[in-house]
Amino acid sequence: MIDPPVSAYVAGILAAVLLLFVMLFQFALACGAPWGNLAMGGKYPGKLPVQLRIAALMQLCLLACTGTIMLVRAGMFLPDYLAWSRTAIWAVVVFMLISSILNLLTPSKWERRIWAPVALLLLACSIVLACST
Repeated sequence: MIDPPVSAYVAGILAAVLLLFVMLFQFALACGAPWGNLAMGGKYPGKLPVQLRIAALMQLCLLACTGTIMLVRAGMFLPDYLAWSRTAIWAVVVFMLISSILNLLTPSKWERRIWAPVALLLLACSIVLACST
């Protein structure tokens, strides 16, 4: 296996930390944390309704898959899938682009302040990983 460039390693570490933070937040929402004003447009302050708590669990799973692809691409996890990650990382780039746009356009000022910067950093990490050799 070829060692990844330092930029890919740094992007992988940063993405892992950010995704862990977001995944813990989603898990807390799913468990009933009263942070609904910080998620899903801020439409449901307090605990999210059951359907949206289930959606938070689904988002957690999607983020875990995203993180796996990013760590594989960074050369930090499952090296046998490195070739596959060259294609899969572009799906992550698109996902992070959509996430960034939605977090910038949300009516919730707290989502814009907290999650838009996180989404933009994750987008940058995914682009670095996509462009790495």
